[in-house]
Amino acid sequence: MSTTLSIAKREFRSYFDSPVAYVVICFSLFGLGGVFFNYHGGFWQANRASLEQLFVQIPRALSLIVVPAITMQLLAEEKRSGTLEMLITLPVKDSEVILGKFLGAWGLVLVLLGATALYPVLMFKAPWNLGSLDAGPVFAGYFGLALYSAAVVAIGLLVSALTESQIVAFFVTFFGLLFIHVVGAGAILSMLPPKAEYLLNFISFDTRLSSFMRGLINTRDVIFFVSITFGSLVGSFWALERRKWN
Repeated sequence: MSTTLSIAKREFRSYFDSPVAYVVICFSLFGLGGVFFNYHGGFWQANRASLEQLFVQIPRALSLIVVPAITMQLLAEEKRSGTLEMLITLPVKDSEVILGKFLGAWGLVLVLLGATALYPVLMFKAPWNLGSLDAGPVFAGYFGLALYSAAVVAIGLLVSALTESQIVAFFVTFFGLLFIHVVGAGAILSMLPPKAEYLLNFISFDTRLSSFMRGLINTRDVIFFVSITFGSLVGSFWALERRKWN
């Protein structure tokens, strides 16, 4: 476990040793703020003390920008530069490499999620004091986002483990996560037969996150995101093992 944590710390620190973490966090906060307050009237037009629109936009920002950008180099760059071969010849288990890199990247996403908590604090505590806010949906929403972020980071890591090109890893992760989001859209589901509609609705991330946004923690949704995370990490491990024997 100490080896895993050492790899995770190195990976997490590497983001802050370069402009990557600062750029990702700052641009994400400004972008989310602009969308939250202005998109289709934003928070002001909703006319109620709710952060639901923020929880709708955060997963999209993570899937379409943040996660592909930070996961594309996790293993792809290591393979391209040849440092992965050096790493796996050390007395380090492949599972420790995979888990350490996952925890490092997930840690950065959790820092970003923690930074977005500034919005409810500044709006409903000080200095704006816009009124009282139901804390239940806020805590449930962030709990769901933490599970969701683990799943999408694990998917990005799996894609990075399957290619040597950061650009390919970025776009495959981008379009893969985009697909998993939009498959639950009503316009798409209405054109499909019932069985296909049920299947796509089942795998849609938007559908799975909707209960958390309403303040409900559904066990099935928790298991879904945990299963996606675990399965993607196992897939990344197999991809690394296959490379070792090629």
